[in-house]
Amino acid sequence: MKSIKNNKSSEKKEKPVIIDYIIMGIAGIVAAVILLILPERADAVLNISGDYFIRLITILPAVMIIIGLFSVWVPRDKIIKYMGKTSGAKGVLLSLALGMLPTGPLYIAFPIAAALLKKGAKISNIIIFLSAWACIKLPQEFVEIQFLGLSFTLLRLSLTIFFVIIMGMIIEKTFKIT
Repeated sequence: MKSIKNNKSSEKKEKPVIIDYIIMGIAGIVAAVILLILPERADAVLNISGDYFIRLITILPAVMIIIGLFSVWVPRDKIIKYMGKTSGAKGVLLSLALGMLPTGPLYIAFPIAAALLKKGAKISNIIIFLSAWACIKLPQEFVEIQFLGLSFTLLRLSLTIFFVIIMGMIIEKTFKIT
C-alpha cells in the first residue's frame, strides 16, 4: 500500500518538471525559428542572452541560500500570523513593505514568494508583494522625485499602492489557488 502512495506522489512531482522541459523546448524552438527568420539580429540576441544568463547565475545561488535560511529560520506560524488568511491590514502592509524595500530584479522575488506561499501566506499578500517588488522600489522613488517632482511621484505611488492592493484582493477572490 505504501509503495502505491509513493508512486503516486512521485508521479505528481515529475509532471511539473516535464511540463517545464516542454515549455523550455518550445521557447527554444521559437527562438531558433525567429533567429532563422532574422539572422542579422542573432549576434545581439546571443550577446544579450549570454549577459542575462551570467547575471542570473551570479545572483541566483545567493538567493537560493537566503530562501533556504528563510525556510529554516522563519516558523510557519509566524508567516500565517503576519501574512496568512487572518492577517488583514497588517499582512497587506507587511507585503507592501517586503516588496518595496529590495532593489533587486523581479526574478529574485519569485522564489521568495513561493517560500512565503508554502509557509501559509495568503494569495492576495503574495500578489501585493510581487507587484510592490515590480512597481514600487523605495530607493528608486527618490530618483523619481528628482526627475518628475514630488506631487507626481506621490500621486503615482498612491494610485499604484491602491491598485496593487485591489488587484491582490480580486485575484484571491477570483481564483482558488492552493
